[in-house]
Amino acid sequence: MIEIKNLTKSYPSKLGPQYIFKNLNFAFPTERNVAILGKNGAGKSTLFRLLAKSEYPDRGQVITNRSMSWPVALQTGIHPHMTGRENTRFIGRINNVKSLGKYEQQVQTFAELNKKFDLPVRTYSSGMRAKLVFACCMNIDFDIYLIDEATSVGDPLFRKKAKESLKEKSLTSGVIMVSHELDQIREYCHSAVLINNGKLTYFKDLEEGIAAYTNPESKGKGK
Repeated sequence: MIEIKNLTKSYPSKLGPQYIFKNLNFAFPTERNVAILGKNGAGKSTLFRLLAKSEYPDRGQVITNRSMSWPVALQTGIHPHMTGRENTRFIGRINNVKSLGKYEQQVQTFAELNKKFDLPVRTYSSGMRAKLVFACCMNIDFDIYLIDEATSVGDPLFRKKAKESLKEKSLTSGVIMVSHELDQIREYCHSAVLINNGKLTYFKDLEEGIAAYTNPESKGKGK
């Protein structure tokens, strides 16, 4: 379980603070893979960063005893002036990976970077960067994986490998996913959290959550 307590998050603007969440209290379930749904600007990515503690609220807390990945979006979490290997070692260290040498080899093989693993990431294509990020995450054992559109990267063969890897992880770990592809959400998730006007509603049944997301006039109220 992830507990959100009295959480407020805003961003400054010329019109004053723009609140994403205000005095939010919510028990975020982790026993079933969860899709985060909401229209553009609803706060999905902000919620992801708050859950991962890569961004902090104005006040309030996110409390959990589960280990969570960083938000695995297409190009997050890497430094462009460091090589793929240096980024991998850095990520391994901050996530307490026991054998950095083994981890490096696993990431290099999974990401299919070959000799380019030792070139600066700024020289990579966007697809190569996304492969590196995904490989770094999938080769660490987290209790919960935060996935943001990450399985659509690379060529068809790599996308197939990425999906298989995430599917395997989802059998033993939790997955919290943001994706605009409902077919992808249906493949990995069993339930949903809908963000609407700064409020979160949990739907134990994924299809009921999708119906509330795609048809705001529906009567699904969550559980």
